[in-house]
Amino acid sequence: MTIPNIVGAGLIVIGAGLGIGRIGGQAMDAIARQPEASGKIQTAMLIAAALIEGIGFAALFAA
Repeated sequence: MTIPNIVGAGLIVIGAGLGIGRIGGQAMDAIARQPEASGKIQTAMLIAAALIEGIGFAALFAA
């Protein structure tokens, strides 16, 4: 791997990690505000996290 590829892969991993972390944090805030909606919030959180992870993997393969 060349240096630009390594830097690109690092940025991709950092971006995906920040995105998934933000989704998790915001979901916990939403569940704390509305515990009765926790099932719907968790489902939406998992779908969004899976989409971010899929985009991250695709970008890693491209890098």
